[in-house]
Amino acid sequence: MSAAALKAETKDIVIDEIFPHAPETIWKTLTSAQLIARWLMQPTGFEAVAGKAFTFQTTPGGNWDGVIHCRVLEVVPNRRLVYAWKGGDERNTGYGAPLDTVVTWSLTPVESGTRIRLVHAGFVLPRNESAYTVMSGGWKKVVRQLDEISGEK
Repeated sequence: MSAAALKAETKDIVIDEIFPHAPETIWKTLTSAQLIARWLMQPTGFEAVAGKAFTFQTTPGGNWDGVIHCRVLEVVPNRRLVYAWKGGDERNTGYGAPLDTVVTWSLTPVESGTRIRLVHAGFVLPRNESAYTVMSGGWKKVVRQLDEISGEK
Protein backbone atom coordinates (compact mmCIF):
# COMPACT_ATOMS: atom_id res chain seq x y z
CA MET A 1 0.00 0.00 0.00
CA SER A 2 1.34 3.44 -0.87
CA ALA A 3 2.10 6.01 1.84
CA ALA A 4 -0.67 8.23 0.44
CA ALA A 5 -3.24 5.41 0.64
CA LEU A 6 -2.12 4.49 4.16
CA LYS A 7 -2.42 8.12 5.26
CA ALA A 8 -5.97 8.29 3.88
CA GLU A 9 -6.96 5.51 6.30
CA THR A 10 -5.40 7.03 9.43
CA LYS A 11 -6.27 9.96 11.65
CA ASP A 12 -4.18 11.93 14.10
CA ILE A 13 -5.19 13.85 17.21
CA VAL A 14 -3.47 17.25 17.24
CA ILE A 15 -3.60 19.73 20.11
CA ASP A 16 -1.71 22.99 19.85
CA GLU A 17 -1.69 25.35 22.86
CA ILE A 18 0.40 28.11 24.37
CA PHE A 19 1.04 27.93 28.10
CA PRO A 20 2.57 30.66 30.29
CA HIS A 21 5.38 28.41 31.54
CA ALA A 22 9.03 27.98 30.57
CA PRO A 23 9.85 24.94 28.39
CA GLU A 24 11.99 23.55 31.23
CA THR A 25 9.01 23.64 33.61
CA ILE A 26 6.72 21.84 31.15
CA TRP A 27 9.50 19.37 30.33
CA LYS A 28 9.78 18.41 34.00
CA THR A 29 6.02 17.81 34.11
CA LEU A 30 6.20 15.71 30.90
CA THR A 31 9.14 13.58 32.06
CA SER A 32 8.71 13.02 35.81
CA ALA A 33 6.90 9.72 36.46
CA GLN A 34 5.46 11.16 39.67
CA LEU A 35 4.02 14.16 37.79
CA ILE A 36 2.86 12.11 34.78
CA ALA A 37 0.70 10.13 37.23
CA ARG A 38 -1.09 13.38 38.13
CA TRP A 39 -1.97 14.58 34.61
CA LEU A 40 -2.23 11.34 32.60
CA MET A 41 -1.88 7.91 34.26
CA GLN A 42 0.62 6.27 36.57
CA PRO A 43 3.46 5.00 34.35
CA THR A 44 5.38 1.85 35.26
CA GLY A 45 9.05 1.93 34.29
CA PHE A 46 9.07 5.36 32.62
CA GLU A 47 12.34 7.20 32.07
CA ALA A 48 12.95 9.87 29.43
CA VAL A 49 15.60 7.71 27.75
CA ALA A 50 15.37 6.61 24.10
CA GLY A 51 14.61 2.89 23.88
CA LYS A 52 13.13 2.67 27.40
CA ALA A 53 9.95 0.57 27.58
CA PHE A 54 7.16 1.46 30.01
CA THR A 55 3.45 0.85 30.50
CA PHE A 56 0.26 2.57 31.54
CA GLN A 57 -2.74 0.70 32.96
CA THR A 58 -6.23 1.81 31.99
CA THR A 59 -9.67 0.21 32.15
CA PRO A 60 -9.65 -3.28 30.59
CA GLY A 61 -12.21 -4.00 27.87
CA GLY A 62 -13.26 -7.29 26.31
CA ASN A 63 -10.16 -9.41 25.68
CA TRP A 64 -7.82 -6.47 26.36
CA ASP A 65 -6.16 -6.27 29.79
CA GLY A 66 -6.00 -2.46 29.68
CA VAL A 67 -2.20 -2.31 29.47
CA ILE A 68 -0.78 0.33 27.14
CA HIS A 69 2.71 -0.67 26.04
CA CYS A 70 4.99 2.27 25.33
CA ARG A 71 8.59 2.77 24.25
CA VAL A 72 10.46 6.06 24.27
CA LEU A 73 11.50 6.75 20.67
CA GLU A 74 13.07 10.21 20.90
CA VAL A 75 14.19 12.60 23.63
CA VAL A 76 15.40 16.15 22.99
CA PRO A 77 15.43 17.78 26.45
CA ASN A 78 13.08 20.75 26.79
CA ARG A 79 12.04 20.37 23.11
CA ARG A 80 10.64 16.98 22.07
CA LEU A 81 9.47 13.70 23.59
CA VAL A 82 8.18 10.87 21.38
CA TYR A 83 6.88 7.47 22.43
CA ALA A 84 5.12 4.51 20.88
CA TRP A 85 1.66 3.79 22.34
CA LYS A 86 0.29 0.29 21.73
CA GLY A 87 -2.54 -1.71 23.24
CA GLY A 88 -5.71 -3.61 22.58
CA ASP A 89 -6.50 -7.10 21.42
CA GLU A 90 -7.18 -8.43 17.91
CA ARG A 91 -10.40 -10.07 19.17
CA ASN A 92 -11.90 -6.72 20.24
CA THR A 93 -13.92 -4.28 18.19
CA GLY A 94 -14.63 -0.81 19.51
CA TYR A 95 -13.02 -0.20 22.91
CA GLY A 96 -9.89 -2.26 23.28
CA ALA A 97 -9.34 -2.85 19.55
CA PRO A 98 -5.64 -3.06 18.60
CA LEU A 99 -3.92 0.32 18.64
CA ASP A 100 -0.40 0.98 17.31
CA THR A 101 0.24 4.72 17.50
CA VAL A 102 2.89 7.33 18.32
CA VAL A 103 2.61 10.25 20.76
CA THR A 104 4.80 13.30 20.07
CA TRP A 105 5.17 16.25 22.44
CA SER A 106 6.90 19.30 20.93
CA LEU A 107 7.81 22.36 23.02
CA THR A 108 8.68 25.67 21.40
CA PRO A 109 9.61 28.79 23.39
CA VAL A 110 7.40 31.79 22.56
CA GLU A 111 7.25 35.28 24.02
CA SER A 112 4.36 34.43 26.35
CA GLY A 113 5.72 31.03 27.48
CA THR A 114 5.78 27.76 25.56
CA ARG A 115 3.85 26.44 22.58
CA ILE A 116 2.92 22.81 23.22
CA ARG A 117 2.00 20.64 20.29
CA LEU A 118 0.72 17.16 20.99
CA VAL A 119 0.27 14.78 18.06
CA HIS A 120 -1.12 11.31 18.75
CA ALA A 121 -0.68 9.76 15.31
CA GLY A 122 -1.73 6.61 13.55
CA PHE A 123 -5.36 5.81 14.42
CA VAL A 124 -6.45 3.34 11.74
CA LEU A 125 -10.09 3.77 10.77
CA PRO A 126 -12.57 2.24 11.17
CA ARG A 127 -10.82 -0.18 13.59
CA ASN A 128 -9.64 2.62 15.95
CA GLU A 129 -12.71 4.88 15.59
CA SER A 130 -13.74 4.29 19.22
CA ALA A 131 -10.25 5.07 20.58
CA TYR A 132 -9.91 8.11 18.30
CA THR A 133 -13.24 9.56 19.44
CA VAL A 134 -12.68 8.98 23.16
CA MET A 135 -9.03 10.05 23.12
CA SER A 136 -9.71 13.20 21.09
CA GLY A 137 -11.65 14.57 24.06
CA GLY A 138 -9.43 12.87 26.61
CA TRP A 139 -6.21 14.45 25.37
CA LYS A 140 -7.78 17.92 25.60
CA LYS A 141 -8.44 17.31 29.31
CA VAL A 142 -4.97 15.84 29.81
CA VAL A 143 -3.29 18.87 28.23
CA ARG A 144 -5.30 21.21 30.51
CA GLN A 145 -4.14 19.18 33.52
CA LEU A 146 -0.55 19.34 32.24
CA ASP A 147 -0.89 23.14 32.18
CA GLU A 148 -2.30 23.24 35.72
CA ILE A 149 0.41 21.01 37.18
CA SER A 150 3.16 22.91 35.31
CA GLY A 151 1.73 26.10 36.86
CA GLU A 152 2.30 24.73 40.36
CA LYS A 153 6.08 24.90 39.96
